[in-house]
Amino acid sequence: MRERRTVLIVDDEPEVRAVLAEYLRDDGFEVLEAGNGLEALLAVKRRRLHGIVLDLRMPRLGGLEALRRIRAFDPGIGVVVVTGVQDVELHRQALVLGALAVFTKPVVAADLAAALGGRVAPPAPAPPPAPAAEPPEARPAKGRVLIVDDEPTIGEILEEFLRGEGWETRRAADGREGVRAVLDWKPDVVLLDIEMPGLSGVGALPAIFALAPDTKVIMVSGTRDEELSRSAFAHGAFDYVTKPVDFPYLAQAIETALTMKRLDEA
Repeated sequence: MRERRTVLIVDDEPEVRAVLAEYLRDDGFEVLEAGNGLEALLAVKRRRLHGIVLDLRMPRLGGLEALRRIRAFDPGIGVVVVTGVQDVELHRQALVLGALAVFTKPVVAADLAAALGGRVAPPAPAPPPAPAAEPPEARPAKGRVLIVDDEPTIGEILEEFLRGEGWETRRAADGREGVRAVLDWKPDVVLLDIEMPGLSGVGALPAIFALAPDTKVIMVSGTRDEELSRSAFAHGAFDYVTKPVDFPYLAQAIETALTMKRLDEA
């Protein structure tokens, strides 16, 4: 009996995912779906995947950057790009980054399945050298953000995103560790998960404000619970976001929190 191979389809259009999933299931693949590049990275870290079908133009981490990070995490995953963008240079970049093949929509089902059948991508040509990074003193961090979350994968993704936005970051795995980090590291903003074992986010919030009243806290929750959000705001939370995190909104919330902190200190 042939082993069922798991393929992840990454596209922000549900209709496209549904069509491609039908193609691949008919060919014997097990199919998972993701709506953007960040969801794809989570799936790569949580599941053993045979291959990925990846769109290039998506919100929350575009296809090329997602491809680069996927290949860095596991070069053995075969990635096939399926895109509606007719751009030769973009296609070339995807191949340089390690894509097995690049197809434009609509893709022929047999071609897609055949490309995924390769399993391991051949060694990719070396990408062109990146521009030299500015020295650290030329790009000071915007400020400090402490991430308090008991899920390591969520913490990693938040940290990676925030560092890319120019923030200095540190992580804590639970409420007690987060309270200690507030004392030791003195962050400007804290991203505080609400539901954690031990000391929860709601439980840690009063302690954080008692120790560092100028610190701005943004609560993060897996569910939109109105009672929890009211309690968080009553205890001084600056904002409240739900998972999966809207990253542009989060970036704006942190920028606003830092601005308010500086005004409070002026």
